[in-house]
Amino acid sequence: MTTSHRPDLLQSLVGPRILLRPLQFDDAAALVDAASDGRLWESPVTVVPSAQTVHDYIAKALAGREAGTVMPFVTVLAATDEVIGSTRFWKMDGVNRKLEIGSTWLAKRWQRSFVNTEAKYLMLQYAFETRHCVRVQFTTDQHNEASRNAILRLGAQQEGVVRHERIMPDGRKRNSIRFSIIDDEWPAVKATLQSRMQQTRTDHN
Repeated sequence: MTTSHRPDLLQSLVGPRILLRPLQFDDAAALVDAASDGRLWESPVTVVPSAQTVHDYIAKALAGREAGTVMPFVTVLAATDEVIGSTRFWKMDGVNRKLEIGSTWLAKRWQRSFVNTEAKYLMLQYAFETRHCVRVQFTTDQHNEASRNAILRLGAQQEGVVRHERIMPDGRKRNSIRFSIIDDEWPAVKATLQSRMQQTRTDHN
């Protein structure tokens, strides 16, 4: 089933300071510009597009959307319409009402700011309150301590290590750590994220 018959896969998620809008091919230049802040494509622990890889990066994401298993977004500052990163839902399973949030990256100057908290709030709210998910999971590189800590701060529970979960672009066999939030935990997680968003309303910390 194509996205022309699944308008829910083209939905934007709108917050007070950021917008998550559906990824399109014409976002290529803006994504590379955002990733150039910190040369993020050089990271060994995540996949971020460069000028050489961005078209394949987008094509793969949009193919997943056509298949109904991926909702890829660009992360946009509401005040300026500047693209500052990307994120997505994937492994979307409507029968078992579960999905994964992943492929998240932000321009270096917006890391450790209000942006990630607000984006995760919008995505989790959509997952649990619109799609009525019973489980949202996160998977990160065992070596990516910053990502692991950020996921734990959301209120997610660590479940274990998935050995050789994927092969990275450099050929490394990656061990990943799996986390999850289930529907029973969402009210408490939601309250924590709302409090954090309120605290950062006037700054980037």
